[in-house]
Amino acid sequence: MAQVARKMVEKAGIDVDHLVDLLVRNAAAELTTFYYYTILRVNLIGLEGEGLKEIAETARIEDRNHFEALVPRIYELGGKLPDCMKAFHDMSACPAASLPKNPTDVKAMLKVLVNAERCAVEGYSQICNLTAGKDHRTYALAQAILNEEIEHESWFSEFLGEGPSGHFLRRGETSPFVAPFMR
Repeated sequence: MAQVARKMVEKAGIDVDHLVDLLVRNAAAELTTFYYYTILRVNLIGLEGEGLKEIAETARIEDRNHFEALVPRIYELGGKLPDCMKAFHDMSACPAASLPKNPTDVKAMLKVLVNAERCAVEGYSQICNLTAGKDHRTYALAQAILNEEIEHESWFSEFLGEGPSGHFLRRGETSPFVAPFMR
């Protein structure tokens, strides 16, 4: 554990145990979303589904990257991941992005996808608000993840016809905001 990191965050007035809990819960959400998006992506078939497959795959890979980027910060602050995967799943900051009852209903799948992203946007906004001006490393990480989650939400909300977002699918790169935290 990076003892100075934890001490500096505490000194800045942040309840580090609360922050670590938020980080672990969001890491659980990222890993479980990666899993559930795998199932959703496999079921995106047919004319409507094929158009979403690449977007769902980008969001899926980036959610795995978010998990990978969060883990070091959790441990730097003296936290840890639960020993039990089921407990980790169940503590997720967001509800499971489960396949809808009718796996051929692409609109229902889109609602699952957009709701998962909206939950993530809320979670990382909360962490940013908690750490702004106090814990620069956690803030920068949460802000980087937040930027990608906002893009994911915009991609799926456009397919639902909620209006244009101005965001475009990334070509050839994943996690442009989070990549510096994965080195």
